Amino acid sequence: MNNRQLLYALLIAGISLGTAWAIRGQFGHEQGAAWAGGVGGLSIVLIAKRKDWYAKAFQLALASAAGWGVGGIISYGKVVGFARGLEFGNVYYGFLMLCVIGGLFGLIGGGLFGLTLASSREKPVQWAQLITEMTAGAILFYYLLIEQLGWLMTPPRSEAWAACLGMTVALFWYMIRHKQHSAMRLAVFAGLGGGFGFAFGNFLQVMGSVSGLHFNFWNVMEYSIGFFGGVGMAYGTFTSEWEVTDTQASRSHLLAPIIILTLIIPFIVWDQSFETKRLVETIQGFDPLADAAGITTYVQWVALFLVIAFAAYAMFKYYIRPNAPLLTFKYEDIQQFFFLNLGLYTVYSILITCAFISLYRVEQYLYILNVALLVVLMKKTEASFSDRGLNLSRWAVNFLFIIAIFAILTAVAISSHGELNGANRRFE
Repeated sequence: MNNRQLLYALLIAGISLGTAWAIRGQFGHEQGAAWAGGVGGLSIVLIAKRKDWYAKAFQLALASAAGWGVGGIISYGKVVGFARGLEFGNVYYGFLMLCVIGGLFGLIGGGLFGLTLASSREKPVQWAQLITEMTAGAILFYYLLIEQLGWLMTPPRSEAWAACLGMTVALFWYMIRHKQHSAMRLAVFAGLGGGFGFAFGNFLQVMGSVSGLHFNFWNVMEYSIGFFGGVGMAYGTFTSEWEVTDTQASRSHLLAPIIILTLIIPFIVWDQSFETKRLVETIQGFDPLADAAGITTYVQWVALFLVIAFAAYAMFKYYIRPNAPLLTFKYEDIQQFFFLNLGLYTVYSILITCAFISLYRVEQYLYILNVALLVVLMKKTEASFSDRGLNLSRWAVNFLFIIAIFAILTAVAISSHGELNGANRRFE
């Protein structure tokens, strides 16, 4: 693969998931992560420019959304605080555990996305079996690691990371048994990217806090996990071999993905995020004299209308109007869905922060700049593919290299500041 071409492809994928994940910071939890994950998966489909992937673009977006969204159950607020302390052990522990958490996001998200890419008529993924195995893995690992062994990462918060670890082990066991090597490679690099990005992003947040600059450096950390997670997922995709699958989509397989991506996930985000109290407090925080109640009602109804309009349009364009059992999608079809999806998420972020009436949240306008950059560069970027296979020894070296990097960054961090607000201790 041409190195420059690969770099462009990785950059676009990184910006796509990075922007969506930074926006996710306003919403959080599983639904916010799922929306961002779907955007990241779609960006790779657009960069690849493969007709057979257009045919299952909605399934790919849903798989990526489900995988990245599952990690949203993990609590990491206190872990971020571990890296804001002064003792080497606590800070290093914080960085490494953020590597684990971000890695779990990427491993599951990349794994499910990769299996959907690999699934074909001749070699279909047994989804019911896989989901059952992952559910069993989550229960067994949580019970063993947390209830029996007491291996607590972030007491007294939720230890759902152990359930995600069990899902990851079950997912890889499935891929090993069924020889889904390309999906494994994709999952590994998505995990490496997500893990590095989360921990490195927290380092940037610490340095930003020390700098005294007035900027949302928590948002920088969120952009970092998304950017490097997207880069890792794209690298794993474009350096693996994928069988050519059907270039036509079965209409009967489109209904559920479209409804989940355009209605269910956005509606849950709306329901859980656009609370009256939150919006009123946000508005009064920068303008005590504003009609906070009136503006809140306006924002809530506009946000709900946008979800309904998006879902209705997507249903009509991609499911109702093409009234045929087999459908053929073009690049422009998937591109339009991608930008409508990411655009709505961006608008949601601006609405929830009320950045449309105040400039107090500068990062909100950077999202618009990112989306504009994607509009310009997405169509010009096309990835070619190479097959670099599985290289366990090199992956182990890369992992050790990352661990060493964060030992150095830990030393830098603790020497740059005194006790920071929000610092936590895991070990006394």
